[in-house]
Amino acid sequence: MTTYDFERYLNVRSAKAPSFGPDGELSFLMDTTGVSQVWRLDEPREWPQQLTFEEEAVSFADWSPERDELAFGMDQGGDERTQLFRLDGDGETVTPLTDKPEAIHYWGGWNSDGSAFAFASNRRDESVFDVYVQGRDERGDDAEMVHEGDGWLSVSGWSPSDDRLVVTEMHSSFDYDVSVLDLETGDLDHVTPHEGDVRYQSVNWGPDGDALYLITDEGEDTTYVARLDLETRELETVATGGQWNVESLTVDEDTGRFVFGTNVDGYTELTVGELTGETEFEELPAPDVPKAVTGGGVFDDGAERFALTVTGSTENTNVYVVDVESGESERWTDAATAGLPKDSFVEPRLVRYETFDGREIPAFFSVPEGAAEGETPVIVDIHGGPESQRRPTFHSVKQYFLNRGYAYLEPNVRGSTGYGKAYTHLDDVEKRMDSVRDIAEAVEWLRDQPEIDPERVVAFGGSYGGFMVLAALTEYPDLWAAGVDVVGIANFVTFLENTGDWRREHREAEYGSLADDREFLESISPTNNIENIQAPLLVLHGANDPRVPVGEAEQIAETAADQGVPVEKLVFEDEGHGFSKLENRIEAYTTVADFLDEHV
Repeated sequence: MTTYDFERYLNVRSAKAPSFGPDGELSFLMDTTGVSQVWRLDEPREWPQQLTFEEEAVSFADWSPERDELAFGMDQGGDERTQLFRLDGDGETVTPLTDKPEAIHYWGGWNSDGSAFAFASNRRDESVFDVYVQGRDERGDDAEMVHEGDGWLSVSGWSPSDDRLVVTEMHSSFDYDVSVLDLETGDLDHVTPHEGDVRYQSVNWGPDGDALYLITDEGEDTTYVARLDLETRELETVATGGQWNVESLTVDEDTGRFVFGTNVDGYTELTVGELTGETEFEELPAPDVPKAVTGGGVFDDGAERFALTVTGSTENTNVYVVDVESGESERWTDAATAGLPKDSFVEPRLVRYETFDGREIPAFFSVPEGAAEGETPVIVDIHGGPESQRRPTFHSVKQYFLNRGYAYLEPNVRGSTGYGKAYTHLDDVEKRMDSVRDIAEAVEWLRDQPEIDPERVVAFGGSYGGFMVLAALTEYPDLWAAGVDVVGIANFVTFLENTGDWRREHREAEYGSLADDREFLESISPTNNIENIQAPLLVLHGANDPRVPVGEAEQIAETAADQGVPVEKLVFEDEGHGFSKLENRIEAYTTVADFLDEHV
């Protein structure tokens, strides 16, 4: 088997986040230059035109509905304080729209003729978000605050008549509220009163502006598509995913055509239809896209086509365009694989292993070609979140290690999304360490796999997954040959004390509060159990991380080193919560490879 160096894998490109222009042209984000920039295509598989040439990654781009121009967003060094810009359709002129580098700006969309746009920002108070409307020709301080908020707000879009905005407030990952803001009176109408935790996501205006179409789990364990009547507040089911979550929804307000995605064991199944009544619809042919994970779902003008992002374990991320009436799809982008043959990529096997309480934990298990019995090292890669899910997407780091002879296990332990509300809450607060025990049980399962060498098991994870790595190393020290912590939480108390003000309440809803649960949070924090650690540890972090401050990396590296454990620490001064720049990714993951070569 041919082996390839790490830089080749990290140069595999991705094309994502499509948006249609008023004349049918397509923009998307692609990382050919090393960071995501805005590119344009007028026809499928043409040579694309690069529109932005920034040193920082672009986070989104959205075409104006009537003009040859786009809005895009960009932060500095991963600080997540996104600023907004206007870009003409040929990429010749970039106009700053906001000038508040100390504040976050969440894009809320253009109005119907592109003369104005909405956004939410914490420029008044770092801990809360207000709603603003700004003319396309206005800049900086010209934005009008149309609603003063007291929580974590975002704007989900303009009404068909441009006189109202949908405003969503997130109290936690599983508790949302939706309101309608009247731009003439300033009145905010709360349209989703409820008890307990309920999600309302992917909110779309209906064709007549008298209802919202959205995804919710109100009254159910899984999410479904529903219609919310704005006058009666009645919520009616439109479609469900059965035992699975509906995860995405796009409705074209002019035609009533829609597309939604259902997360079936990690893979996306798409449903396309056209409303024939308030909750009735005609189902249209299913798109013939690869079996994979899809996202995006944006219609062109007239809703004859929609574009979406497609990514699979052996398919790097690209943009497809689907004909609505026929279901026929065509790949528009050609993101390069850096010369790596696609048949060298490994497809995982979906497995389930039994954990300590008899529950079955889903996981994706990949074995390298030609793995020798009892001699194969394995990486247990734990996702972040924890309200997230490991899915069969393209993962260049995983494919590198598979090519180098490592097996790879990606578990979705309790607390993961994708398997219903009840499953997701199994790790809340005092149940936190049950999910760590699920990781230990994964290692026990691996011991029964004939290819695996049980003495060479690696814990790997980022963000909350970094906490899981540190907790696994301190709670079950005998299981691990090495650990790799990327932007991870080392101590829940210091993390909550130092994370961004706008995130603290949201994170306390998941982990427990400083006021009520401090003693428990201290007891489960890896820094306070570091005397148990035995395995060598690599810690990677970004100095500008607003979510998990870099102090988490510094304290775990110092306390582990004090125990005599081999520790390496690498901090990037121009990165935040993860690594966006190609040169930094190459350095970071080459360091990981060298570290594992030495210790595993």
